Amino acid sequence: MSETTEMKQDSTRQGIGSLEIGLRILNIIAQSPKPPTLKSLSDQLSHSPSRLHKYLVSLLRMEYITQINGSQYALGKASLTLGIASIKKIDPIKQALEAVERLSEETDKTVSVTIWNGYAPLVIKWLDASQQIAVNVRLGTELSPFFSVSGRIFLANLPLARRLKLVEDFYSDLPAKPRFQGKPLNQEAFNEHLDAIKESNLCTFSGDFLPDINVIGSGIYDINGNVSSVISLMGMANDCCTKVNSLYPRLVKEYANKVTEEICGAASF
Repeated sequence: MSETTEMKQDSTRQGIGSLEIGLRILNIIAQSPKPPTLKSLSDQLSHSPSRLHKYLVSLLRMEYITQINGSQYALGKASLTLGIASIKKIDPIKQALEAVERLSEETDKTVSVTIWNGYAPLVIKWLDASQQIAVNVRLGTELSPFFSVSGRIFLANLPLARRLKLVEDFYSDLPAKPRFQGKPLNQEAFNEHLDAIKESNLCTFSGDFLPDINVIGSGIYDINGNVSSVISLMGMANDCCTKVNSLYPRLVKEYANKVTEEICGAASF
């Protein structure tokens, strides 16, 4: 029996209740918008102040928390050390690649991962569906920032001044207007489109990339709030709906958000 299987089985067994209470205290302190008081912790955990005080004393002694103004509690040096050690072990790209493999298995659609190389998206993972789609994109392909789903997600999340300059330069020597849902976008409409992408963390093409081909993408964020990579899914228009609440947009966004949560923690949402 593997160690992972044993741990999953152990999760249903009785653990050390006192340890779990201590960890719940740390979770509440970490997620509170301001340092909580003993009374606030008591209310949230449904334990008496006298009982919780013993846990706080131990956490203070081990420097996992610190006391502020004599009555409030914040995370301490030991918690910071633990957090930094965890961050050092995070590999955002590896997690994105593993996520897109699971997405491929679940959907049997063509999926990809792209990163920003400084001026355009670069495909670092490409997995074909069992029924391949005829597109001239493969591993190592550099995509357009304006005519690809991943490009628009990266553009939308650039610092505003840089994004506006890139869009302005593009529209000053326009090869063809970018399209969304079949409609060509002028410069103002394109910037509004990017704002909507950033707000929703979702970009879709419905035949805008190639006729009869739909594309869906969502960004994975790092601890600094920047998009580290984009997960994309591609399928034929007749079996790959791009409506926001339909199956594939929900799945792509769920997979991207899950990786973001693994990188940044649940508090990132």
